[in-house]
Amino acid sequence: MSIKGVIFDFDGLILDTETAWYHAFDHVFAKYNQTLPLEKYLQVVGTTFDAFHPDDYLQELIGERLDKAILFQQRKEKYEQIMLEQDLRPGVREYLSEAKRMGLKIGLASSSEREWVEHYLRAHHIYDYFETINTSDDVEHVKPDPALYLRALDKLGIKGEEAIAFEDSGHGAHAAVSAGIHCVWVPNTITTHRPPEKEVSLTLHSMADKSFSDVIQAVQSTS
Repeated sequence: MSIKGVIFDFDGLILDTETAWYHAFDHVFAKYNQTLPLEKYLQVVGTTFDAFHPDDYLQELIGERLDKAILFQQRKEKYEQIMLEQDLRPGVREYLSEAKRMGLKIGLASSSEREWVEHYLRAHHIYDYFETINTSDDVEHVKPDPALYLRALDKLGIKGEEAIAFEDSGHGAHAAVSAGIHCVWVPNTITTHRPPEKEVSLTLHSMADKSFSDVIQAVQSTS
């Protein structure tokens, strides 16, 4: 089956907001002489804070209630400071450009809110590459549920076996594979510590490691 489209995750894959948020949370923990274990934070990467929230965990560690509005402001300031120096992850622009040149349909599936995603896509001048942008605003359940990917496939008018998904998190990879899509796992600094539970078609350290056309060939050879 030939590949007709690609679907990209956003946070941690296109732009590494996830590592920035982890360091921002840990920065706040340090103010209380505590640390946020990476293995705990990884529970929420690529999904929601429903199962675990660092603020609640910090309160448990120090044994007292904290003003969550203050915690939020402290980590937001640290996050924004880190992101001032952040660019798109290596290879992202090249992959988008090559996919468009090849005439493939291009979509996005993110567990984040639409306003958040579109802000960064526009700021980095890549918004117009995407034919469909699917976010938490569009589905009842986010990743690892496959709903976001199934919606993206529907909007692009292609089948799962005709698409490649690029993901950085285990939750995201689980969602893509569950939707019947070939998944390429491109972990970032923190998600590399938790490989996907479902088998992916290909793993890259960076999108700069292999050309987009070579990725397609590699994925097709495994199907």
